Amino acid sequence: MEIDANTSLYAVFGDPVSHSLSPIMHNEAFSHVGHNGIYLAFRVKEIGHAISAVRALDIQGISITLPHKVSVMAFLDELDETAEKVGAVNTIINQEGILKGYNSDGMGAIRALSEKTSIRGKEIIIIGAGGAARAIGFGIIAHGGNLTVTNRSRDRGELLAKDLGVGFCPFSEISKRKYQILINATPLGMFPGTDVMPIRRKDLGKEMVVMDIVYNPLKTRLLKEAEDIGCVTVDGVSMFIYQGAFQFELWTGKEAPVGVMKKVVLDALTGNRC
Repeated sequence: MEIDANTSLYAVFGDPVSHSLSPIMHNEAFSHVGHNGIYLAFRVKEIGHAISAVRALDIQGISITLPHKVSVMAFLDELDETAEKVGAVNTIINQEGILKGYNSDGMGAIRALSEKTSIRGKEIIIIGAGGAARAIGFGIIAHGGNLTVTNRSRDRGELLAKDLGVGFCPFSEISKRKYQILINATPLGMFPGTDVMPIRRKDLGKEMVVMDIVYNPLKTRLLKEAEDIGCVTVDGVSMFIYQGAFQFELWTGKEAPVGVMKKVVLDALTGNRC
C-alpha cells in the first residue's frame, strides 16, 4: 500500500475501538482491488465533534460502532430507508460533503444466521437494546421470525420491544421461556472482558441455535459453553464480514473481495497473521 496526496481516508469511530479488526479487513481489501485508500481506527467520545472532523478532513467513509450508532444520526445530512426505519447507523458515506447514513448490521446478521438455520417461524430471543439489537430485530421480523427482546435494563428493553412491535421478556425470566434461536447483541464477552457471558449456562438448551455478534474473540465464552452442551453456534465473524463488504462496495463502487476479507480477519483472530 502506497500513501500519497490522493489517498482517500476511511475510519471507524467507537469507544472502545482498540479491539476492532475493521482496519485490517478494509486495508487488505483496498490493497487487493487496488483502491488508493487507508482505513484507521479512532476512539471517539464526542461523536458530534468527530463528524465535524469528517467534514473538515474530507474523510470518505466511516464505520460507526458502540456507543454511537444511534446518537450519530443527529449529525448526518441524510439517512437511507433502512437506517431511518431501524433508527441506527453503522455506515456513513461522504458524497461531496453530504453525509449519508446506512445500516448493514441487520443484513449481515441475517446472512450469517441463515447459513446455519432458517428464520421464518422460529422463536427467537435477542439480548440487548442498542443499535445492533435494533437493526437485527428489524431483520428478523422482515424474515418471518417470532422475536422477543430481553435486556438487563428493563426500560430500554421494553422501549425496543415496543418500537419493533414484539414481546419483551424480563431478563430474570429467560429460563422460563423456550426459544429456538438466541442472539447476543451486546458487547458482553468482547475482548478484553472475555470471561463474561450475557446469560447463564443453565439458560441454554442443547436444541438452540446460539449466535454471538461479538467477533473478537472468535469463540466467546457464550459460544464455547453453547458448543459444549451441543448447540449449533454462529460466531460474529460472518456478520462482521458481510456488513463490512456492504461498506466496502458503498465506498469504492467495487465488488468486495469477501474471501480475502474473511481470511485476513480469521488469521488475525487465530494468530496466523504475520
